[in-house]
Amino acid sequence: MTTITENSIPTPRRGIRDEMVAFVIMTALLLVVPLTGVYPFFVMQALCFALLACAFNLLIGYGGLLSFGHAMFLGSAGYFTAHALKVWGFAPELGILVGVAGSAVLAVVTGLIAIRRQGIYFAMITLALSQLLFFVYLQTPFTHGEDGIQGIPQGYLFGLFNLAKPTTLYYVILAGFLAGFLLIYRTINSPFGEVLKSIRENEQRAISLGYKTDQYKLLAYILSGTLAGFAGSLKVFVAQNASLTDVHWTMSGEIVLITLVGGLGTLFGPVVGAFVIIAMQQYLAGFGQWVTVIQGAIFVICVLTFRRGIVGEIAHYFKRSL
Repeated sequence: MTTITENSIPTPRRGIRDEMVAFVIMTALLLVVPLTGVYPFFVMQALCFALLACAFNLLIGYGGLLSFGHAMFLGSAGYFTAHALKVWGFAPELGILVGVAGSAVLAVVTGLIAIRRQGIYFAMITLALSQLLFFVYLQTPFTHGEDGIQGIPQGYLFGLFNLAKPTTLYYVILAGFLAGFLLIYRTINSPFGEVLKSIRENEQRAISLGYKTDQYKLLAYILSGTLAGFAGSLKVFVAQNASLTDVHWTMSGEIVLITLVGGLGTLFGPVVGAFVIIAMQQYLAGFGQWVTVIQGAIFVICVLTFRRGIVGEIAHYFKRSL
């Protein structure tokens, strides 16, 4: 007969402790990247997409809201930041602030429209709004249409840090990613996050307990969109351009792919998924258009064999072994 002890039962405190240990390990690994000879552009790009996927995961993984329009926050913030840097001559910190503020306003406006619906209707509304913005940016003069905004100056952050230096830029991007990641972590483990989880599990019961679920979902949507915009602003400094690619619906699909491959509803899943997908795009570029086919095949395999995603399956394995 097996004796069940207190140590054999996973507790929320143990889960938080494990997450903090994993965060410290992740941070340490990312800090030493410039010393390992790994191509910094690849890691910086992966960090931007990891933050974007974490923001998306906050909405769907913990709020149960599937958005097919998160590309509009990424691309809009990128355009706003790029325009502020190149045309208005703003400092990098002000350019980022313009991009984040613009994506926050966009999240408020689109959230008030989309949050009135649920399920597939919510997803289709966000997709429609994203495509609407895509065609607006295609025609708007300040975006330069299909050419995009090119040659964006990187400048000096706070007048001190030269972002033209790859190592300096890497640590700035890493600091932005960690700040956004910790904000998401704090949100998930707050009373607000617990209400979001209850809405995801049973919205009618949450309503019966007196929670105004639409307000909670709207706040989650705004926070998710704002953080996605922050990722878009950071990405401008890495790529030094802002283009229609970041606003197109295929980018929203890529965000979904990253989150599902890494692990939907897990804290570190989007980070792992981002590195996997960006690594595929980076190192399989020689296959041309076949990269998309390979990504699709891997996605199908993950769905069939790793239904919880990479991190989700690992976490499930350790839970069973306790």
